[in-house]
Amino acid sequence: MNVSLDPSPSVDAVAFDTAAAESFAGDMAGILNAGALAVMLSFGHKMELFDRMADMPPSTSEVIAKAAKLSERYVREWLAAMVTGGIVRYEPEGALYHLPSEHAAALTRGAPMGNFAGTAQLVSIIGASEERLLECFRSGEGTSYDDYPCFHQVMAEDSGQTVVAQLFDVIVPMVPGLDDRLRAGIDVMDAGCGEGRALVALAEHYPTSRFTGYDLCEDALAAGRELAQSKGLTNLRFETKDLTGYDAKDAFDFVTSFDAVHDQKDPQGLITGLYGCLRSGGAYLMQDIGGSAVLENNFDFAMAPFLYSVSFSHCMPVSLGQGGEGLGTMWGWETALEMLKIAGFSSSERHVLPHDPMNVWFVSQKD
Repeated sequence: MNVSLDPSPSVDAVAFDTAAAESFAGDMAGILNAGALAVMLSFGHKMELFDRMADMPPSTSEVIAKAAKLSERYVREWLAAMVTGGIVRYEPEGALYHLPSEHAAALTRGAPMGNFAGTAQLVSIIGASEERLLECFRSGEGTSYDDYPCFHQVMAEDSGQTVVAQLFDVIVPMVPGLDDRLRAGIDVMDAGCGEGRALVALAEHYPTSRFTGYDLCEDALAAGRELAQSKGLTNLRFETKDLTGYDAKDAFDFVTSFDAVHDQKDPQGLITGLYGCLRSGGAYLMQDIGGSAVLENNFDFAMAPFLYSVSFSHCMPVSLGQGGEGLGTMWGWETALEMLKIAGFSSSERHVLPHDPMNVWFVSQKD
């Protein structure tokens, strides 16, 4: 591919900064490399190659392919991308590949730094949705959840590391007195529960409490029911429900929503409905993206370009597809606080957790 750095004749040669143009072109090359590597990370995660390699000494592509039960030729080409991308180390003498433990700490299931390879699956989903999104770009229409392959599985994996792994040591203690109440037995609802991994963990940990998960997507709930059944849980139920206009009164003592509000048709209506369904003294725990509603405040926010891209390709259009306003992923913690206040919560505590810098957590009590 040939790239010309010469400005077009219409550009004022005096004003044109060649050094800046060359620097920007270099940045573009880096972006293309990073984008391709993100897709390769997704392959590595789905094929469990990082998990295999984390426990292996420097090995040939043949040994790695055999351990992963994959085609050696494909593994070798994938490894070449990983080596030139600085992810896997390579020893030419012996043609040995090695995943350093410091890199595995951000690339494997249950990784202490978070599994970025799992998150990279969202980049592949964006690419797979391109044709539908091009149509929406022209028409202004929205999308449906069915337009996104494997989206719920990816979000369930993300929930596993940001929510479930920290549930009992970090998250439950954020709500004063919640652990004692759950042990005594209360009614709990998760709004937009997806596959319900957090609910399953809570139901297993607190057998005297009763848990309900609502979501629009039956395929996600089916996975939740299967997991709950495999654990023999009888204090948990999942129900397909559109929470638009939800108006149950005094039905629950504790309500949660994990990364589920901003892509709703009517986020304000949902939060107001969740306030109404809480009994007096109940609490609402909401996790959502921690960016600001003001663009310039997000210049230094972690992974802001990635989050705006996810917003453009999923969260904004699925809201528009339901007839909503399409707030998007970066709707802003300021917007969330204002909506909680409008819903009726007199005060809400905002938390940013060390293990989850991209998200913000709100604890709101009903008087």
